Amino acid sequence: MVTDNKIKNVTSKVLSNIWAKLEQVSFDFTFNNGKTERLTHEVYGKADGVAVLLYNPSTKKVVLSKQFRIPMYVAGVKNGFSIEVVGGSIDKNESPETSVIRETKEEIGYNISEIEKVTTVFLSPGLMREQVHLYVAKYTNEDKVESGGGLAEESEEITVLETSFDEALKMIENKEIIDARTIMLLYHLKVKNLLE
Repeated sequence: MVTDNKIKNVTSKVLSNIWAKLEQVSFDFTFNNGKTERLTHEVYGKADGVAVLLYNPSTKKVVLSKQFRIPMYVAGVKNGFSIEVVGGSIDKNESPETSVIRETKEEIGYNISEIEKVTTVFLSPGLMREQVHLYVAKYTNEDKVESGGGLAEESEEITVLETSFDEALKMIENKEIIDARTIMLLYHLKVKNLLE
């Protein structure tokens, strides 16, 4: 399929820019049958993000977090509370790797140094422009240097959850874990037999 010149005359209008930018993007799209239409979509997002799953090969445990997410609350799911991996936005002039290390210490109190890149994904490509860089990292009990819980200045209140890998997989089955990044990274551990 030829994709050159399928999109022309792209214009963008910012509708909101409070926490992230919501843009109305209009463009001329030429379909395979030769017909061209003017289309308008909304695109939302801010900086790209990171997510990391910590796992301990000796104890067969993983570290997750639990925090309030207003979109889940608005959707009427789990009173807005999500069990998920460590994650966050990449700060300006920060690499994804530096962001992973910083977010891990802020959110769950672990000081990690060796991280392994899994992949980069779009979680909702029909609406979100954010790409999320996914990682896994080994940890030991000695890597716990702070209590975690997030940053007060960012209005974060995060509960740190250390659980067995088998229990985490059960939490997917019983729909306690419904975050896509978390599901992908837990299944990555399973597929790669990293906790066998």
